[in-house]
Amino acid sequence: MAKLSPFERRRQRVRNALRKNGGGRPRLSVHRTGMHIYAQIIDDKAGKTVAAASTLGAKKSGANVDAATQVGKDIAAAAKKAGVTSVVFDRGGFLFHGRVKALADAAREGGLEF
Repeated sequence: MAKLSPFERRRQRVRNALRKNGGGRPRLSVHRTGMHIYAQIIDDKAGKTVAAASTLGAKKSGANVDAATQVGKDIAAAAKKAGVTSVVFDRGGFLFHGRVKALADAAREGGLEF
């Protein structure tokens, strides 16, 4: 087995903790790149994406905190529409600061509980 990068090790550590402590709630998964940020709510039991939001179709650039805040608001609204109120936050291998934290805070303000 090949040696994992620090990012992959963080990702596995976060996912294992979510499986152990998640309680069967849907997962709010976040992925960020240099240009965009993506969020989706995934029901792991059914293997389906319940709601999704990103900066891809938006006029704003995804490379700043303001755009991440907007994606957080959008994912909270989409989750309410789908009937989801409580999730577990999956930051992937990304550290919880900057754009990831802004997205999480905006989702909480929008009504998601995690």
